[in-house]
Amino acid sequence: MNDDNVIDLSRERDKRVHDRHEKRLNEVREAFVQALPLAKAKKKPKGKPKKP
Repeated sequence: MNDDNVIDLSRERDKRVHDRHEKRLNEVREAFVQALPLAKAKKKPKGKPKKP
């Protein structure tokens, strides 16, 4: 058997598992962005000045 044609099955499985986890992570991230969109470039008001 030639070493060039040998496939490391555990490495291929790890890649597949990683891809599944990455896909799920992206789905959850998208759901959070839709539910709780981040405010972009919105400045926080300083509020009322204190009275002396």
